[in-house]
Amino acid sequence: MTEPEGVRLQKVLANAGVASRRVCEEYIVQGRVRVNGRVVTELGSRIDPETDLVDVDGTAIQLDTSKRYVVLNKPTGVVSTMKDEQGRPDLRRFTKDWPERLYNVGRLDAETSGLLILTNDGDLAHVLAHPSFGVTKVYIAKVEGRVTPQTIATLTRGVDLEDGPIVADKARLLDSSGDSSLVELTLHSGRNRIVRRMMAAVGHPVIDLVRRQFGPLHLGTLSAGKARELTTVERGALLTLARQADTPPGDPTQEQP
Repeated sequence: MTEPEGVRLQKVLANAGVASRRVCEEYIVQGRVRVNGRVVTELGSRIDPETDLVDVDGTAIQLDTSKRYVVLNKPTGVVSTMKDEQGRPDLRRFTKDWPERLYNVGRLDAETSGLLILTNDGDLAHVLAHPSFGVTKVYIAKVEGRVTPQTIATLTRGVDLEDGPIVADKARLLDSSGDSSLVELTLHSGRNRIVRRMMAAVGHPVIDLVRRQFGPLHLGTLSAGKARELTTVERGALLTLARQADTPPGDPTQEQP
């Protein structure tokens, strides 16, 4: 008797950490599971975990266990590369706990701290890093001087820079007291050191800059210099975003805000 091909869908879901096998069976019967975009309700259904794409309630499920997804709170003074030819502190120290060869998605300049994604998933990295996909990043900038509501309006209308105009997706004044202000900027641009150049262009040079959010990921309470693997929910959010994107031509732009 020939063995049926593939692995039972409920077993694959349970192995991926979605829920217990019994709960996964309930999800299937309830029509909450899709394979390659089609709802599957038969408990006997089998899939190939290496090639099939599965989602539950519209959230992608990671079936390829060889892929690793890590979030790092990059401290200042560290360059965004795995090996710096000039001998400066680089990202290698933060990846030693994982056997996979991880790479950073995009860049933060040495004096900018905050959320940096490390992964060995090249397809996902392309979607996250390429500005054409419109994945937003949220920064908190401490800047010189007292920022006015008029300046915030200017940032969202557009600022002319030497390499062309730039418009903030969102801008918000968090605090303006004394000799400095706190500004929250949301951007999807991949241009080099863009936050620093924007704020300098409106007369408020950056004193300190932190990236708090990248797409669906938030820095949260992760301490500077610490790294952790993404949760199942976070991985699902990233993979869902990647599957919804249509890959454009060209290489991903490496941004340095």
